[in-house]
Amino acid sequence: MSEKVVLDGNHLTIDEVVAVARFDAPVEIAPEAVEAVNKSREIVETIQKSGEPAYGINTGFGSLQKVSVSDEETVQLQENLIRTHSSGFGEPFPRDVVRAIMLVRVNSLLKGFSGIRLSTVKALLDLINHKVHPHIPEKGSLGASGDLAPLSHMVLPMLGLGRAYYDGELMSGKEALDKAGLTPIQLASKEGLALINGTTVLTAVGALATYDAIALAKLSDVAGALSIEAHGGLTDAFVPEIHEIRAQPGQMATAKNMRALLEGSGNTTHSEPGHVQDAYTLRCIPQIHGASKDGIEYVRQKVEIEINSVTDNPIILPDGRVISGGNFHGEPMAQPFDFLGIAAAEIGNVSERRIERLVNNQLSGLPSFLVKNPGLNSGYMITQYAAAALASENKVLAHPASVDSIPSCENQEDFVSMGTIAARHAAEIVNNAKRIVATEIMAACQAIDLKGVEDKLGKGGRIAYDYVREHAEFIENDKDIEIYDEINKVSALVDDHSLVEKVLKDIELDLA
Repeated sequence: MSEKVVLDGNHLTIDEVVAVARFDAPVEIAPEAVEAVNKSREIVETIQKSGEPAYGINTGFGSLQKVSVSDEETVQLQENLIRTHSSGFGEPFPRDVVRAIMLVRVNSLLKGFSGIRLSTVKALLDLINHKVHPHIPEKGSLGASGDLAPLSHMVLPMLGLGRAYYDGELMSGKEALDKAGLTPIQLASKEGLALINGTTVLTAVGALATYDAIALAKLSDVAGALSIEAHGGLTDAFVPEIHEIRAQPGQMATAKNMRALLEGSGNTTHSEPGHVQDAYTLRCIPQIHGASKDGIEYVRQKVEIEINSVTDNPIILPDGRVISGGNFHGEPMAQPFDFLGIAAAEIGNVSERRIERLVNNQLSGLPSFLVKNPGLNSGYMITQYAAAALASENKVLAHPASVDSIPSCENQEDFVSMGTIAARHAAEIVNNAKRIVATEIMAACQAIDLKGVEDKLGKGGRIAYDYVREHAEFIENDKDIEIYDEINKVSALVDDHSLVEKVLKDIELDLA
């Protein structure tokens, strides 16, 4: 278990999101946040006692904003909101995403602009710390007015409704609370909107995808370096002078990474008559990978802002004003997550082209499909097919979701972001790209073995090659393996970040 994460609404990091989401780090509330939450709640209760109409406190929602609701009906109003808005569809979000969703929501509420009771925030926090994970369907959000449908599914178990996982088993929300020793709550005025109106789901999905994309971007340099080793490529294209005169941060960082990874290689060469330049997929690694890194870094900055933002509505200001604004709108993150998908897709695209260069006898000079006795053996033939399929799928998924909008709520919400779709697609693209890069690494190691040059590898290539060979062996004959098992072994080293972390222990790889 990771060290505890203390939330104050202002200093949550992507690394902490991952610590809670994937490693079950315990979560606490900072004392200063308690005061902010209580002050905000006092304002809401004062307004409710006054009887003055205030959106989301004693009125209906959306286009029903002019319908007044009595004090006696407030509790039922909030429960009705959750019951009717929980209209999601599809497969449930995975465990880590659900934990990230709850964490980001708690952090937002702790800023003290949402008018929620501290006890309600703690009830959501209890779900995290007691590992009660609501069943949240992944589809159904427009990304404005926030992630209403999926967040309603998050809230249902807090009320003893809906479904949730406990100890990995899906059961009713009430049963999950009982097993965890928790008690259902009733929502008070404003609390329904405070819990479900905001960009929390799209931000959580995108935050985890961004974290994985950062590791993927670094690992793609390792994969590219192994491919260069296998091809006996040229290192002239990575000298710092040519990148400094263009001064693109990601490009310069990638060239630096390639020099570090290839340091000491006996397989690479310099330009010479008959071999003055390599194909783009090798020579232009700094330009191609670097562009993706610049995009990922931009998204990382946006995520760090959003996970520490207030995105519900209405906003309760400290001076007592209740402002109905638009912080729930997902557009500020929808465009970045579309960009994240494009950046990750390009990493997969260029990696797939390097796989083709490795398995193609006419391009590599090695046995066709990287196997002895091709014909009897198919070797890596279909690994390139599978990588190409993933690359093609990514091209479809990379179509921007943020350029679309369908009006909703009687045209009150007449321009929406589709940001949750953008985040989900970005996450899927990153996942596909990881598989492609894993395949390239596996193929490059096979090529290096066929050439018998593993003892001449550069510093970074040697680290990566040795670690891969600890888990996946050289493929001698088709009859000895089922190749998906072998790819899965290398994919696991990519998915758990252990391969890139192994390299990072000895070589500093820059994102930008």
